[in-house]
Amino acid sequence: MALAEIPLCIWRKRGQTFEFRGQAIRYWTAGQGEPLLLIHGFPSASWDWHYLWQPLTQRYRVIACDMLGFGDSAKPVSHAYSLLEQADLQQALLEHLDVGQPVHLLAHDYGDSVAQELLARHYESQINIASCVFLNGGLFPETHRPVLMQKLLLSPLGWMIGRAFSRDGLVKSFRQIFGPHTRPSESEMDDFWSLIENNHGPRIMHKLITYIPERRTRRERWVGAMQRGEVPLRVIDGEVDPISGAHMVARYRELIPEPDTVLLSDIGHYPQIEAPCQVLKHYLAFRDRLMLPPLKVACS
Repeated sequence: MALAEIPLCIWRKRGQTFEFRGQAIRYWTAGQGEPLLLIHGFPSASWDWHYLWQPLTQRYRVIACDMLGFGDSAKPVSHAYSLLEQADLQQALLEHLDVGQPVHLLAHDYGDSVAQELLARHYESQINIASCVFLNGGLFPETHRPVLMQKLLLSPLGWMIGRAFSRDGLVKSFRQIFGPHTRPSESEMDDFWSLIENNHGPRIMHKLITYIPERRTRRERWVGAMQRGEVPLRVIDGEVDPISGAHMVARYRELIPEPDTVLLSDIGHYPQIEAPCQVLKHYLAFRDRLMLPPLKVACS
């Protein structure tokens, strides 16, 4: 059964604003129960989760924001963007909402790196993470395969490339990374572009893209946190994604003890948009498994 979408115009009306270090951040929250923090990817925004939003809010207290520089949040031009600061932002949002319980994470793409940092902070007793599920993202710099637009944004001419970035450029990029049968409609592309274009977003894209080298710098910290094995983890991954598809999952299985992975056939980089029913099924199965009592081992 298909999941109902939330039109972007409705999604925007449901958002709220709080201030983070002098910048306006848009956020959404609904539902009751254990807190579930959704962390979006690059170059999009929290609307990425709109298919999953309502079914998740029936079971959990769901929280999401457009990170600094994304979507409908502030996009300051003279700012050095950092994944570490985005992790600070997520913690500030949880504090703003007075969330005191252990937090479950569901992350995608750029958001995977933010979740990895939060996982590392969990082991430093800075935040209490109950579980973490990663969708397609660059969990390991050595397996990340950026598309041409990302490479151009990282070049010395990145500032010029970003300012010239258009809806047509977004369509070309998304055609490369979505599954062959699950590409977004023209209407969806209009909405994705609206979120990128808002608050003059293209002029800072070359600053946001610095997350790619930042991942390399933080690799040992973040991979080490995943290898600790004390926080339950799962990867749900679109296998035909050229950026972080089956090849990334193969590396995950090599490096992470007792790896819990799900590969979605014919699905690309945005599984929560391309195959939301499958993502929901595998996410809820993961959460349900966490609730099972531990097996009792008889000793004689």
